[in-house]
Amino acid sequence: MSIDQYGIHIGILYIRFYALIIMLGVVAGIVLSDRLAVKKKKDPDFLYGSVIWLFIAGVIGARLWHIFTPPPSMTAVGLTTSYYLSHPLEAIAIWQGGLGIPGAVIAAVAMLYYLTRREGESFLAWIDILAPGAAVAQAIGRWGNFVNHELYGAPTTVPWAITIPAENRLPQYAQFETYHPIFLYESLWMLGTALFLIWLDRQYGKRLKPGDLFLSYLTSYAVIRFMLEFLRLDASLVGGYSTNQLVMGVVFIASAGLLISRHTARPAKKRSRK
Repeated sequence: MSIDQYGIHIGILYIRFYALIIMLGVVAGIVLSDRLAVKKKKDPDFLYGSVIWLFIAGVIGARLWHIFTPPPSMTAVGLTTSYYLSHPLEAIAIWQGGLGIPGAVIAAVAMLYYLTRREGESFLAWIDILAPGAAVAQAIGRWGNFVNHELYGAPTTVPWAITIPAENRLPQYAQFETYHPIFLYESLWMLGTALFLIWLDRQYGKRLKPGDLFLSYLTSYAVIRFMLEFLRLDASLVGGYSTNQLVMGVVFIASAGLLISRHTARPAKKRSRK
């Protein structure tokens, strides 16, 4: 057995730290979701029976997001959407990197909707239960970007800047050594989001409507992802605009708007019959 900066070699088996960190995040998310399920008197068996399907859907969705929104640095070396579509083995090679959280969220939500409908469970109840756990999983999983020396932002000399090895720097920034740790900013924000959702549920659980915790999660994630795109050096672009910023802008408006409308809209008055 030997260990390098990216993983562990055990014979012909190579276990990447990136994968281990993601799995750690998933396990932490499951543990938290289990506790919330018990608190809300929901059967944890549904959770454990669904986890593998949610995970598979999330990975597929995350990979598809990357394939259809490749960053400029990858398109520059020929790793375009059309290339992936014509090279299916490359498309499934997630161990080489390339996962997008927006795609993971979309696919996992779609899978959860299917599973709850099939099992006669409440979709809104379970998506609220899973929201804090998803935030925790993201907070932990982002550290996989640290060990891979990726997801760094603009060059900077702030005290918490991270050093990126020369071979992992974008060619146009090769002369810079230290960068903003975007992964760290998102990790801390999502950890704070998870704590906020737990607090919100404990303090105002009786006033919340089904789906409110998930909408709060979406609103929070949209904010940090939108803001961090200003620091990102290799953002996917559509018409000169960041793909993620466009998507997150829509997500924020939709989720925040729905949250506000759900709690400010007055119930329709019943018409009296004469």
